[in-house]
Amino acid sequence: MPLDRPAGVRRRATTLGLVGLLAALATAPAALAAPVPATVPAAPGTAAGTRLDDVRVLAHFDRAAGQVAESIAPEPGGSVVIGMISARQVVRVARNGALQVLATMPPPPGGGTTTPVVGAPDVTGVARSASGAVYFLYSSGRGGLTGIWRLRRSGGPRLVVPLPADTFPNALVIDGGRHRFLVTDSAGGRIWQASLSGGKASVWSADPALAPAGFFGANGMKIHDGAVWATNSDRGTIVRVPVTEDGGSGRAEVRATGLEGIDDFDFTGRGTEILAAINQGSELVRVGADGGHETLLDADDGMQGTTAVIVRGSRVYVTNGANLAGDDPTLMLARLQRR
Repeated sequence: MPLDRPAGVRRRATTLGLVGLLAALATAPAALAAPVPATVPAAPGTAAGTRLDDVRVLAHFDRAAGQVAESIAPEPGGSVVIGMISARQVVRVARNGALQVLATMPPPPGGGTTTPVVGAPDVTGVARSASGAVYFLYSSGRGGLTGIWRLRRSGGPRLVVPLPADTFPNALVIDGGRHRFLVTDSAGGRIWQASLSGGKASVWSADPALAPAGFFGANGMKIHDGAVWATNSDRGTIVRVPVTEDGGSGRAEVRATGLEGIDDFDFTGRGTEILAAINQGSELVRVGADGGHETLLDADDGMQGTTAVIVRGSRVYVTNGANLAGDDPTLMLARLQRR
């Protein structure tokens, strides 16, 4: 961006672009593109910390059909489940890149124009329980549709935890130790909780560090080291919220700053070292324990509106939504090398 452009102008332009794109994609017909294997150059090593190599495209998606890849839930054997924002889909990508649509959510009455922030219905976060059940989030601007849904072996998905119509549920995490779901609400700047058995949700944390500053607040989320960690997209921060002995939330602390447009993230297995997806900058960055960060992958490596990252052993899955840059949403796979 030009150095003389005010920061507020930049955020407003980006926000309006995303809203317009999501609204346009919501009206596109659903379709799937055949995966085309590809390889991109490996990221250079870093002097200290994690590096990535063997970076390649595992699957291509159809942006015109609304397949803006948003979130990732890994499965045994190397397949992953992905939420597709404007296609309102949950899909599975096999280890060989083959795609399977698991569910397509119907548009709400009125088309979902009352969906908070974006004005279009979206499937966002996905999660898989220890028993293999797959859950996902649907934001529709309508009560009775917005909330946590479960895929079923037969029949359509079932709503298990309704959320208020004015929420934008974004990231979904299963806290198995406390038998609960945790959900970030990007519109309200909150984290909700609900029993894995289903039923009514309640606000777990509404700490000011989670609040939006004009668009999206709390976004990505993970549980790590006795705390819930979340990103704040507007503020460009990673926030740590301690979990109290009774399962409640403590006071949030900001652990990293300067990450404007951050979306999802995951821990590398080296303490609190993080890999973070920067949607606005089309980057995958490494965030150290001290909050310092460096870019590992960028547009030259195939990043386009990077949305999510999941680390499983030495395998790193990255989704590119191509919502703010480019036209090729993808699932990428890289090998993690820890130093």
